[in-house]
Amino acid sequence: MGETPQAERNVCPDCEAGPDPANACVGVGLPMETWHAPDCPQYVIMQINWEAGSRRIMDRDAWARGVFPAAHERLKQAVAAMPPDTATQPFINALTELVQAQADTTGFVVLHQWVEVLERHFPPVLPDPDHTTG
Repeated sequence: MGETPQAERNVCPDCEAGPDPANACVGVGLPMETWHAPDCPQYVIMQINWEAGSRRIMDRDAWARGVFPAAHERLKQAVAAMPPDTATQPFINALTELVQAQADTTGFVVLHQWVEVLERHFPPVLPDPDHTTG
């Protein structure tokens, strides 16, 4: 069994902290890690940015959950108004099914669901077994 390579340790230029139970390590498990004292300005700024980013994600998610039902309804109305049997029908059907799958989940449509929908609406072209060359 191979050994896990030792991470490169960087010294924070602000606090010059090193490995210590009182300090925080950024980059654990990565090739580079940096230790910070709890009151290190760089570490405090990182924490503020992490928290702000988390709030932005939660705000965007809440906005999307509020807007999604109306957008989904508009899609269904647009699909219903389209003439059937057009060249775009497989695209329309796949998009409609994927949006419905998204509406049915609390998270996101996972890869295997995407593949199932795409395989259903865009099946692979298989060679004709009755066609022989020769």
